[in-house]
This record gives sequence, structure tokens and C-alpha cells, in this order.
Amino acid sequence: MDKYLVLKRPVVSEKTAKLASERKYTFEVDRNANKIQIKEAVEEIFDVKVESVNVINMPRKQKRVGQYTGWTAAVSKAIVTLEKGYKIDIYTA
Repeated sequence: MDKYLVLKRPVVSEKTAKLASERKYTFEVDRNANKIQIKEAVEEIFDVKVESVNVINMPRKQKRVGQYTGWTAAVSKAIVTLEKGYKIDIYTA
């Protein structure tokens, strides 16, 4: 799988900003990507060393707006921990 197809987008929120101070960065990733592919993609794209990767599979949820019901998309998120001395500037990358 292509490295640029593995990582979809960074997840930016208050919680992920707090994790970034601990060298942990959160990305939305392809549902079929494994930890090794995610690690290789982050190391190649951002030129950093990855210490560990944790993957969270978020199931789809039912949502309702008025009389209409639908489903949100199921997504996978990866929390990537970098080795000491490395960091990623999410806002300019």
C-alpha cells in the first residue's frame, strides 16, 4: 500500500493537542492498514523515528437529524508515539 494512502489526516482536538506534548500524535488511517504500515508511513513522510503505534477501530454509529436517520462512517485511528528528540508540527505539515 502507498505510504500516502495509509495516513488520511491528522486528528486535531484538545485531547490530541495535550497528547502531542507527550510525543503522541493521532492520525486517521486506512481501515486495512496494519501497525507496521502505519509506522513506515509516518517515518517516511515526517522523517521521524516511531517508538510505538496503537490502533483504535471506531465502529459506525447511528445518527438522527429530525425524521432522517443514517450512519456515520467507521474509521480507524492510530496513536503514534515518537522516540525522544523527535516531534511533528501537525499544523504546518
